[in-house]
Amino acid sequence: MKVTEHIKQAEGKTLFSFEILPPKKGENLDGILKNTTPLLKYSPSFIDVTYHREEHEYIERPDGLLEKKIVKKRPGTVGTCAIIQHKFGIDAIPHILCGGFNQEETENLLIDLDFIGINNIMALRGDSLKSETYFKPEKDGHHFAADLVEQVINLNNGTYLDSSLKNPAKTNFQVGVAGYPEKHMEAASLDQDLKFLKKKVDAGAEYIVTQMFFDNQKYFDFIEKCKSLNINVPIIPGLKPFSTLRQLSLIPHRFHIDIPNELIKKIENCKTNRDVKNIGIDWCIQQCQELKDFGVPALHFYSMGKSDNIEAVVKEFFD
Repeated sequence: MKVTEHIKQAEGKTLFSFEILPPKKGENLDGILKNTTPLLKYSPSFIDVTYHREEHEYIERPDGLLEKKIVKKRPGTVGTCAIIQHKFGIDAIPHILCGGFNQEETENLLIDLDFIGINNIMALRGDSLKSETYFKPEKDGHHFAADLVEQVINLNNGTYLDSSLKNPAKTNFQVGVAGYPEKHMEAASLDQDLKFLKKKVDAGAEYIVTQMFFDNQKYFDFIEKCKSLNINVPIIPGLKPFSTLRQLSLIPHRFHIDIPNELIKKIENCKTNRDVKNIGIDWCIQQCQELKDFGVPALHFYSMGKSDNIEAVVKEFFD
């Protein structure tokens, strides 16, 4: 079932969903299932599975020169989606990136997903490599997520890269995209970022999932700005409860978001990470209650490999 169908069937009731990471190369699904299974009893409507592009490592050769090696740390997105969808009967949503793919590789990936019954995808540009100052697409790859959305919609219409195909099959994907209540880190302003978001929606995206935020007013303001630009698709808030003191500096640095002063003071007064986790759970519960009262279509949680604190939040609303 597509995401917007889930929302429509809920008839105004707030849904629950979350995002997981596929296993690292060399690991099996045991760790993922261990963290995912406790959340299944709360009936998630869908589960996102992230995709991680290649990384570059430099290995010193016997002659002293450095050899560049391309490695993929988490290659199991498609397999993880297949397990979620066919073992648990929950709609799985793979993340599809511009980075690391040319258009032919993207098309082949989409064909594989269509064959295994996946009909929701999250289309993202993806981050630049650690060795790059700015994002650089593959040769014949997409530079912007809007272009990736357009390619998916073309497949839905039976338009493949090879125009000589006769009576090509149409796919049936619904596309979600990312939104940034506090703007994408590379955008010059929020207004400019919203113009890029509108391009993604105009290209065919049917729902938006936001970057995490800790101040609900940022989300409320974002909704109003989207409405003013006639962006009228469902906008699902992304959430993550704090769990460690280190995240107080890590999250703003990595995700370029602000932390409310009240939350900062609460965390700074904590003596242990257990205290931080409790503060994070309480804060997230308050966020969720306000968002539910506002009438959000779903509460979407970024698990980042952990589920205990998310379960502590979710059971307050979906038990």
